[in-house]
Amino acid sequence: MIPYRHLAAIVALALSATAFAQSYPARPVTFVVPFAPGGGTDITARTVAAKLSQLWKGHSIVVENRGGAGGVIGVDVVAKAKPDGHTLLIANVGTQSINPTLYSRLPYNPDTAFAPISLICELPFVLMASPKFAPNSVKELIALAGAQPDKVTYASSGSGGSPHLTAELFQLLTGTKMTHVPYKGGGPAMIDLMAGHVDLLFASVLEGSGHIKAGKLKGLAVTHAKRNPALPEVPTIAEAGVPGGESGSWIALLAPAGTPPSIIAKLNADVKEVVADPAVREKLIGQGAVPQSTTPAELQKLIDADLARYGKIIREKGLKAE
Repeated sequence: MIPYRHLAAIVALALSATAFAQSYPARPVTFVVPFAPGGGTDITARTVAAKLSQLWKGHSIVVENRGGAGGVIGVDVVAKAKPDGHTLLIANVGTQSINPTLYSRLPYNPDTAFAPISLICELPFVLMASPKFAPNSVKELIALAGAQPDKVTYASSGSGGSPHLTAELFQLLTGTKMTHVPYKGGGPAMIDLMAGHVDLLFASVLEGSGHIKAGKLKGLAVTHAKRNPALPEVPTIAEAGVPGGESGSWIALLAPAGTPPSIIAKLNADVKEVVADPAVREKLIGQGAVPQSTTPAELQKLIDADLARYGKIIREKGLKAE
């Protein structure tokens, strides 16, 4: 039997935790986006922040862009923040599942620095080809790349990023060997793809759908289990003949380690409500995203699975951060 004084202490602790959650947030909350404004992660953060601010009845959310070093700078800010729920991280697959292997040293411990809250959305990639590129399907691409190793070129937004690793995964699954042409960002890569200076590019549906619809690029496959509403005519990577080729990015909300479980639970419930909101879903889907909330445990499982998958590719290819 639990002594009365211990039982009283447990009840008091539970009541204080509940009161703490009910009073949260007590002041403006900061969403740290570890990338420059205007990208998919930033746009998603602002969409969710606007709706959460309404849900919290006037408690504002400040979106703070802290780009640099592949997201490491902004992630470090949150890792060292006070764990009270008022400084949160808008993370993606690169910051949580690629950087820990890509960088030989990080200013924080990626295994212990954060508490997962919820997934917000998935950002599938689309495999795009230059209009000058002869193949019009993935099967035709595989046939050409198999017959002429290293002849087919593919661009990326930078060595070690998720678009680059998606192309590496594609090559592993298809037994092909293509030539990588890294760029400093997705914009220059897209420009050269449209000009025909490179043959292929994996990029988010958000970045590529407009160019495909305008006829400036050919969409060969989306790297998701289901077809994307923004590009319904483009087959999935499995439909195109490469089962297991699902890849891309995702966006999630994390807190500094040590944030009270009651705060994590409230944030998880509120994010779930926001992601289910029809207006938010419509906006995210229009950007090529797949809205999806999770439990903290499910998010951690996703982070760990992608860490293992991409880590294997990074180690096998000997990739390092630029």
